Amino acid sequence: MTRRLVLTNEAARHPLRQTLPPPPVRRDPRNEDQDVKLFLLSFAAFFTCFYSFIG
Repeated sequence: MTRRLVLTNEAARHPLRQTLPPPPVRRDPRNEDQDVKLFLLSFAAFFTCFYSFIG
């Protein structure tokens, strides 16, 4: 069985979605740093709230 090269996303079943180009794949190294900062900020906020209720 020979098959043509498919340039669109096969998961897109609708004909209109098949005509759209696949989404670009970008990896931003700054995003990982932002995730760590958000985690630390959330942890500090939770710790402050929890400690203020106990103390």
